[in-house]
Amino acid sequence: MSRGAARTDFTDRVLAVVAATRSGEVVTYGEVAAEAGVPGAARAVGRILAEHGRLVPWWRVVTVSGRLVPGQESEHAERLRAEGVSCQRGRVVSSAPRPSIPR
Repeated sequence: MSRGAARTDFTDRVLAVVAATRSGEVVTYGEVAAEAGVPGAARAVGRILAEHGRLVPWWRVVTVSGRLVPGQESEHAERLRAEGVSCQRGRVVSSAPRPSIPR
């Protein structure tokens, strides 16, 4: 998706999933993609958050290995720590368990 492109239904669903995460919860890009109805679209979620992340708590989304956003690790970790999430060496160490979201 290029900058300034029209938002799609998938984009809106991704933003809704991320907006629904509670303080202290962490979700992976893949989990967001699956909950938004497109399993396997983790990279697309990353692109959506790169463009529209200011609208939602983007810092609650990490890679499957818990890695923080490259180049933004300091801000990412600072925001997560403010919500009680432990981070070390650019990765999430612990967070609140995330309940299953019914589909």
